[in-house]
Amino acid sequence: MGAAGGTDPAGRPPAGSASRPRPRARSRRGGRWPGGDGGGMRLLFLAVLRPHTGNAVTAQRVRDHLEAAGHVCLLKDAFDFDGPSEIAALIQAEAVEAALALHLYRGGRLLLGHGIPFGIIFGGTDLNEDINQGEKHQVMGKVLEEARFAVAFTESMKEMARLQWVDPVFTREVKAKVKRATGVRLIPEMPQGDLHAVVKKCFALVNSSVSEGMSAAILEAMDLEVPVLARNIPGNAAVVTHEVTGLLFSDPQEFVQLAKRLVSDPALEKELVANGRRYVRMYHSWQVERDTYQHLVRTLEGSPED
Repeated sequence: MGAAGGTDPAGRPPAGSASRPRPRARSRRGGRWPGGDGGGMRLLFLAVLRPHTGNAVTAQRVRDHLEAAGHVCLLKDAFDFDGPSEIAALIQAEAVEAALALHLYRGGRLLLGHGIPFGIIFGGTDLNEDINQGEKHQVMGKVLEEARFAVAFTESMKEMARLQWVDPVFTREVKAKVKRATGVRLIPEMPQGDLHAVVKKCFALVNSSVSEGMSAAILEAMDLEVPVLARNIPGNAAVVTHEVTGLLFSDPQEFVQLAKRLVSDPALEKELVANGRRYVRMYHSWQVERDTYQHLVRTLEGSPED
């Protein structure tokens, strides 16, 4: 059995991002912050920071990228703010020049109308779930209209690291089924280091999601040299090539068949592990991700009129 959660230890360069170039300009305070290749900006970064989740770790990693370029990055939990007025007060108090939000609705809506440039990183549930709700759909559209750039982790769904939240009713159903299942354990969230230790002891990681943006758990398993069995959906198929970097199944019967094949074929296991690790190192480079975010944030400097 496999585990799920956490974030990509090797990093993940965005597969799809778009930005509108802007000329460089002086900061609003008339100077530059020290560091980077020409001075940094004072940035507000909004994300949902629930401990030990892929979203929180991704936000911390992106902040590290930005601060390494000399920017001052104020990472705040979007759930700590009731509305844009509180954000406006924070922007003024902290002399914020530009902003970034992880999740088009939860973070992005708080940045509307403040007059500072900002960028968006898709979270997963924003385009998988929130887009189907009329009011949220309209708000997210306005966010994209004002955003200087939007970052997506996969070409197939144009999403970034997904937010892992289980609906209360669905959560109860899962827990009830787990109690009735022999040999199945439900493990709560855990620190990334502990999660990696658990995954490394597994024979394989199984991703049975019916909706994915980019599965950080799959990329983690590949990097940790653990074979991957994943449901054949667009988000998973974007990072798993069947019988090359992992195995894709479409229904329970096919999963059982492929799992038995993996158990009985050591050569296949070895090939999948080698190809998976090579894929992560080639296409999900931590350094490429850092360079991409640093480049995108530079497009926030200045205003369209400058």
